Amino acid sequence: MSSSHSNRASLWFLAITLLSFLAASTAPTPLYHLYQEQMQFSAATLTLIFAVYALSLLAALLTVGSLSDYLGRKPVIFTAVVLNILAMLLFIYAESVAWLISARVLQGFATGMATAVLSATLLDTDRQQGPLVNSVAPLLGMAAGALGCGVLAEFAPAPLHLTFWLLLVLFVMQAVYVWRLPESVSRQVGVWASLRPTLHVPVQARVTLWRVLPLNTATWALGGFYASLAPSLVRTATGSTSNLIGGATVAALTVTGALMIFTLRNRSATQALQLGASLLPTGLVLVLLGVHGASLSLFFLGTLVAGCGFGAGFLGAVRSLVPLALPHERAGLMSAYYVLSYLAFCLPALLAGNLARTFGLVATTDGYGAVLIVLALSEMASLLRSRSASACEANL
Repeated sequence: MSSSHSNRASLWFLAITLLSFLAASTAPTPLYHLYQEQMQFSAATLTLIFAVYALSLLAALLTVGSLSDYLGRKPVIFTAVVLNILAMLLFIYAESVAWLISARVLQGFATGMATAVLSATLLDTDRQQGPLVNSVAPLLGMAAGALGCGVLAEFAPAPLHLTFWLLLVLFVMQAVYVWRLPESVSRQVGVWASLRPTLHVPVQARVTLWRVLPLNTATWALGGFYASLAPSLVRTATGSTSNLIGGATVAALTVTGALMIFTLRNRSATQALQLGASLLPTGLVLVLLGVHGASLSLFFLGTLVAGCGFGAGFLGAVRSLVPLALPHERAGLMSAYYVLSYLAFCLPALLAGNLARTFGLVATTDGYGAVLIVLALSEMASLLRSRSASACEANL
C-alpha cells in the first residue's frame, strides 16, 4: 500500500471515529423526553444528566489530554473507544437516572480523551486537511447523532436502545481497526507527570482571550442549551410530540455552524468574529419570537441564523488565539480555551434547568437568550472600538 493511500485511509478512519464520538454524545438528546416519561424526572435532573457529560469531558482534557504524547496514539485511541463501548452498554441497560448519569460520565471522559488524541493524530497524519477536519467533524457528528437518533426514535422499534446498539457495533469495529493505523509517536518517559492537571495561557494571548470570551461564552452556552433543553422548549411552546424535533434542533444549529466554518475558512479572525457577533443575536431574537408565537418555522429559521453565528464565533475565537502561542505553548492555551468553553457549555444550561422549575421553561429561555444577546453585542462593541482605534492610529 502506497504512503499516500495509507495516509488517506488513516485520515478517513480518524475523521469517522471523531465524528462517531460526537454523534454518540448528542444521541441521547432526542430521547430525553422519553427517559423523562419513563423515569419521571424534572428539567433540573435532565440538565444534570447533560452537565455531568461536559464536566467529565473537561476532567479528561485536563488529565489525559496529553497522554498520547507519552504512550503513543493507538493505545489511547483504543482505550477511549473501549470506554465508549461500556458507556453504550450502560445506555442500553439503563433502568434509572443513576444509570443515565453513569453512562454520561463515562461517555464524557471517553469523548474528552478521544477528542484530544484524535485531534493530535489528525494533525500528525495530514497538516493541511487535519485542522479543517478537526473543526468540521465534531459539529457534523453532533448533527448526525441527534438527527439520526431522532429518526430512529420516530420510525424504528426500540427507540431507547436501537441507536446505542448501532453505535456499539460501530465502536467495536473501530477498536479492531485502530491497530492497523501507523503509529506517529514513540513512547516517552513522564507518563505520570503528564496526568497532573495544568493550564497555561501565554502572556501575549491573555488580552485576546479576554476579548473573545464574551462571544465564545455565548456561542458555547447556546450549544449547551440546544443539547439539553431546546427539545423540551419546542414541545412546551408548540405542543409538538414528534421525536424528530429534538434531533432536528441540534442538527439545524450544528450543520449550519459547520458550513459557516467551511465557508469562512479563508477569512480573517476579525471578519469571523464580526459575523458571529451579529448573526448570533439576530438568530436568538428570531428563536424567541418563534417560541412566543408558537411558530416552529420561525424557531428553526432563528436556529439556522444563530447556527451561522455559532460557527463564525467558534472559528473567530480559535483563529484569534492560535497564532499568539509559540509551538510549546499551544497545548496549554487550547486546554485553557476548551476549559472555559465547556464550562460555558454546561454550567449555564444546568442553571437554566434549575430556574425552569421556579419560573417555567419559556420565561427561563427569555432570560437565557437575553444574556447571550448582551454578551454577543458586547463583543461587537469591542470590535468596533478596536477598529475605531486602529483608524485613528492610521490617520496620525
